[in-house]
Formats: sequence, C-alpha cells, structure tokens
Amino acid sequence: MKDLIECIAKALVDEPEAVRVNEIEGAQTSVIELAVAKDDIGKIIGKQGRTARAIRTILSAASTKIKKRSVLEILE
Repeated sequence: MKDLIECIAKALVDEPEAVRVNEIEGAQTSVIELAVAKDDIGKIIGKQGRTARAIRTILSAASTKIKKRSVLEILE
C-alpha cells in the first residue's frame, strides 16, 4: 500500500523528491501518512478534496483485496 500511495503522489506533485510516505501497521488497520512539500499540498488535496477522495478510494479498493483496512492521513 505504501508503494501505491508513493507512486500516485509522486506523479501529482512538482517536487517528487519531497514525497514521504510512512505506514503504521496495526492488527486490522494500517495508517498511511503522506507528507509532501508545502507548495504541493493543494495538488494532493485537489479542488474540494476530490483528488484526496480519489486517492482514498483507490487505497480502499486495494486494501479490500488483501482484506485489511487502510486509512490515508495527509500531513502538513
């Protein structure tokens, strides 16, 4: 899941070298923290949160396949 989010985020931002993804594993749920450069936060969130919602939908579909719940946190 970490690689999936990292790949999507790097494709969206202007500074792909500043993308940081951290995955915190739990028993049933894993939390994926995404940090990007300050100027790129708007590109990750998108207008009215549409891009962030789309990324979360993709993450949800991928995590359902492995029977685990994943949550995306976008850090500022």
